[in-house]
Amino acid sequence: MNIQTPILEVRHLHKHYPKIKAVDGIDFSVPTGICFGLLGPNGAGKTTTIEMMEGIIRPSSGEILYKGEPMGPRFKNEVGIQFQSTALQDFLTVREHLNFFSRLYPKNMSVDELIEICSLQAYLDRDARKLSGGQRQRMLLAIALVNDPEIVFLDEPTTGLDPQARLNFWELINRIKARNKTVLLTTHYMEEAYKLCEQIAIMDHGKIIAQGSPNQLLAEHFQDVIIELPASDFPVAAQTLPHRRLEKVTPMIEISTRDVNATLAELLQAGASLAGLQVRPRSLEDLFLELTGKGLRP
Repeated sequence: MNIQTPILEVRHLHKHYPKIKAVDGIDFSVPTGICFGLLGPNGAGKTTTIEMMEGIIRPSSGEILYKGEPMGPRFKNEVGIQFQSTALQDFLTVREHLNFFSRLYPKNMSVDELIEICSLQAYLDRDARKLSGGQRQRMLLAIALVNDPEIVFLDEPTTGLDPQARLNFWELINRIKARNKTVLLTTHYMEEAYKLCEQIAIMDHGKIIAQGSPNQLLAEHFQDVIIELPASDFPVAAQTLPHRRLEKVTPMIEISTRDVNATLAELLQAGASLAGLQVRPRSLEDLFLELTGKGLRP
């Protein structure tokens, strides 16, 4: 493979159903060896896109290239997928599941290596039905890696996990990247995408509406920072600060400003208490909401 060739490339991809355009002519590429995040609100088309990239459903038109060639048997042997929900065999232990799935592929990673990468040592002989949420996700990741894949699809892998389990899973993803494997991640956690992804694409209404590195996109869309102040410390006189965008996010007031010092002086002059004040840079969540809106999606 030419070193410049993306591991996956999506060209003019469409998926139409009788009453909806789920994916409406998107183009993007995934470089080798990175974590690429595909983000979007409910109904944006990202799940349909992922399922076409995984080879589960057929596009209406367009093409998906793997290492510069149409997807085929080579792709099927070199891809690993961790689905949102996976049916497992009853009464089998973690070790037995790994051995079972390893036998399904002509090429596989050793079970001992899978155990080490995914930190499964402590519960290898436990019935898989008795695993915690984080433990189960570790085992499912190991199953996705049994064929030593070149690219791994992770579909919202940390949904429902507690903060500690989520952080531990992030470490596993970094271990996979360190082995020069490509990770394609979907997630609703913007902090997760920011921490893990070198590149992201944001979808809405079946189209790609932004693509690039998280920091690049933040720099392109924002030149301000956010000052957060408890609403109880925000006097009426401060509600007309010149050239400042105010937004109430209960129980906080958020002030968008390019000049922190000037805004702080204006707040003090208006009689605001600054005891609970916080200043934060713009986040990927800000960008996501800016581009896709704040209304609830069905």
